[in-house]
Amino acid sequence: MPYPYVLLSAAVSLDGCLDDTGPDRLLLSSPADFDRVDEVRASVDAILIGAGTIRADNPRLLVNSAERRTARLAGGKPEYPLKVTVTATGDLDPAANFWHTGGEKIVYTTDRGAERAARALGRSADVVALGPALDWRALLEHLHDVRGVRRLMVEGGGTVHTQLLQQDLADELQLVLAPVLVGDPAAPRLFGPGAYQAGRLRLTETRRIEDVVLTRYEPTAPGTGPLASPADRHWLRTACELAALCPPSETAFSVGAVVVAADGTELARGHSREGGDPVVHAEEAALAKLGPADPRLPGATVYSSLEPCARRSSRPAPCAELILGAGVRRVVTAWREPDTFVAGADGTGVLTGGGADVVVLPQYEAAAKAPNAHLLG
Repeated sequence: MPYPYVLLSAAVSLDGCLDDTGPDRLLLSSPADFDRVDEVRASVDAILIGAGTIRADNPRLLVNSAERRTARLAGGKPEYPLKVTVTATGDLDPAANFWHTGGEKIVYTTDRGAERAARALGRSADVVALGPALDWRALLEHLHDVRGVRRLMVEGGGTVHTQLLQQDLADELQLVLAPVLVGDPAAPRLFGPGAYQAGRLRLTETRRIEDVVLTRYEPTAPGTGPLASPADRHWLRTACELAALCPPSETAFSVGAVVVAADGTELARGHSREGGDPVVHAEEAALAKLGPADPRLPGATVYSSLEPCARRSSRPAPCAELILGAGVRRVVTAWREPDTFVAGADGTGVLTGGGADVVVLPQYEAAAKAPNAHLLG
């Protein structure tokens, strides 16, 4: 299911704290960075915080710039992004600033918390029950499909950030590092226990903003099994970009492929007709760059812009069998192979029959088809 683009945003001290334990909120960002955050808020469809942050900070969560609000209206958007909070218990203070400023509000909660939240808030917010427990995937699906949210900014707190990272649901982390040492072991931290992120994050930007430093990261680790992760989307986009490098052909598709280890390390990449070989396929070209006994292959994912072939006449083994033979048990693709050259092709069937998980992300089908437009009529 498609989810919104999830952007985690936070400012922390040098020792990783979101705040201290004093009665007043510790301001970590600089004035210029607060303006940057306002700009990011103005660019998204919704902003999410946990109910604990509402209780601790009593934020208004607004776009403060009148010019940015005017630009949102001119672009056909509401003046303010949708404000979202999450609570397992439904314990919400109806007097909090969150409910009395800005535009629409929505509360996601459990079955047991829904009645309590609705009783406390009345018509101040929509209340959506997610079931017996909080289900982040159901929450994101509802935001995307029902509320039309395409970009979601998450501003905390630490529990919310931790859970989204644990479940491979964060597309980006924007982290501001402030030149402050809190030094209190009881102070709230950005990530709680279990915030394990498989593999290293990819650094995409660093920027000095007055006396703080903004760093932006993207995840690199593939998903697991049939569930897609934000990193899956990145690597499949890369495969589609590789397809554009293929020499044009009237008798074969242009395909790109990337092999990625479980920790997010790129192992190899390839594309159709690479190196002047008129019949080499993308997955074949990529796997040929790795040793057959590479211990990383059983945990790896193959990303291919087109479903790996199940039958071919130009080589003894089709790509689906090459993938299984290499020990890979997870494939992510954008486009099922049409009958243009091989009738009844079913690489997915070969792969799943061999014990592999196949994930299809149809939102990238157009990108996969683009370098093959001359073959599709």
